[in-house]
Parts: sequence; structure tokens; C-alpha cells
Amino acid sequence: MVIRFQRRRSFADRLDGPLPNVRDVLRFMWKEKQRGTVLDRRLVPLHGGPLPGVEPHDVAVTWIGHATFLLRAAGCRVVTDPVWSTLIPGVPPRLSPPGLAFEELLPVDAVLISHNHYDHLDASTLARFPRSTPVLVPLGLGNWFTRRGFTDVRELDWWDSTALGPLRFDFVPARHWSRRGVWDFCRSLWGGWIVTAPDGRSLYHAGDTGYGSFFAEIGRRFPNIELAMLPIGAYHPPWLMRSVHLTPEDAVAAAADTGAGRLAGMHWATFPLTGEPVLQPLERLRGAWFAAGGSGELLWDLAVGETRILPR
Repeated sequence: MVIRFQRRRSFADRLDGPLPNVRDVLRFMWKEKQRGTVLDRRLVPLHGGPLPGVEPHDVAVTWIGHATFLLRAAGCRVVTDPVWSTLIPGVPPRLSPPGLAFEELLPVDAVLISHNHYDHLDASTLARFPRSTPVLVPLGLGNWFTRRGFTDVRELDWWDSTALGPLRFDFVPARHWSRRGVWDFCRSLWGGWIVTAPDGRSLYHAGDTGYGSFFAEIGRRFPNIELAMLPIGAYHPPWLMRSVHLTPEDAVAAAADTGAGRLAGMHWATFPLTGEPVLQPLERLRGAWFAAGGSGELLWDLAVGETRILPR
């Protein structure tokens, strides 16, 4: 099944504010190289052990690392932005191993892709999935999958929805951009996903994003978000990164905007994309959360490989 393939040449009109320019990015990369930052992999919180079982009516979330989660609901298994590779183009090696062996992941009922950057769309990992696996992608990205033999590919625009089995999937806006090569700037869309179980409970995976008014609109349209999975890393230096990445403080504000009952941080402790210390995103997230009056049980400060289950 292939749904709504987009022939549009550019989504640059969806950009919300200026992007980091090439000169600034090169200047940042040179400074980081000169600084010789050493990231201590031993600091990354890891949760060992096998994947715990769940009941069919449970809604369970496992953080595998970076933006990769295994979501289990209504007897289905859904994986977001799957990246099991140790190396991806343009950044140092992975800091922490995947929190789940790939062999334990399969089979899955759906793969969700937020956008085409290499740390979210990993060709080596996706090559390991059966080609019959349903894949939900942003507009403009479907052909990337069909060229690799996937047979059930669905493209969605912002606010589009589709169903797979008992689950509903809605694609929602983000403040980001797309590019994999020299000639494909913003040729495909970017965004986040709302996954809704039959009982109405929803999970929100934001993909990669900066802060914007769309978070409040997501909250208005989806009033039953139980958990928001929001990026909290890759923000240093803020003059370069804040237009396209959330700071931990931004993530707390975004979770409040959506009305989410719980917040889980992601997009940190996996690939050293920018210059902040490895544990700083989590420390700042906790500080901002408690300063805003949040309770400890509602902040899911997951370790890599950790699973939590939503209360019924």
C-alpha cells in the first residue's frame, strides 16, 4: 500500500524562522574540533535487562536511545526514528549502545519517521526491517522507501491521519527542516507523531524541533496526550541551534503547551551532535521541570533501555 506520494519540489515555505547558515555551522565545527571536547561515555545512564512483558491493555514506552522509542499499545509494537548504527555521517561515534537488541525489537507493526536527517533516518538500520513493514513518513519521503523495496509506505502532511490496526497516527508540525544531500534542501517535510490507542490515550513524539506556537495547537487538537517525548539535547551554542532544537527549558514549556500529563526527554546521551556536556540536558531538564512545579513521578527521566508503563 502506498498512500499520497508528494511530487512537490520544496517545503521551504513551511520553515519557521531562519536556519543556521553554512558559515556558522562550519565555524562551530572548527571550534569544537579545536576545543577537543571529551565526552565520558560512562556518564550515560543505562538500564540493562530484557524487555519487560506487557498486557494487551497496557501502554508502554521504551527508550532505545536518541529519538528511537519502542511504543507498545493495544497489542501493537511501533518504533520511532529507528537508529541502531554506531556511526552516522558527520558526527562522532555513538556514546551509548542501543537500549534494546535489534533482534528483540522485531516484529513491529509500524515504523514512524519524523524527517530525513541521518540521526533520524538511518539507512543501515532500516535495511534490517522486513520490506512488508508498514512505514509512515512525511510528505516527499515515500520514494526513498519504495526505492528500497518497502511495500506499505504512507506519506502524511501536517494534521493528516491514518490507521494501522487499532492505532491511529496523526502527523503534526515541528520547527525544523530537511536535507540529506547537496540538492535536496527541504524536498521532504518534517514533523512529529501522535499515536492514539483505542481507549483514547495518546503519545506524542516530537521528532526534532525548535519551540513554536504549534505546541499549543497540538494540545488543542489532541487533549488526551499522556506522554510527550521531546528533544532536550543538541542546543549548544544556543545562538546557532535554538531556532531548530529545543533547550531543556523549552521542552518543559512545550510539554505545558500541549497539556501532556508526562514528559520524557530524548535526543541526548546518544550522538554528540553539539557542544554541551553529556549529562547537562538531563540536569537542566530536571531543574526546569521542578522549578515549574512539576512532580517527580510525571517526569520520565528515562535511562537508555528503560521501560515505563502508563497508569491505567
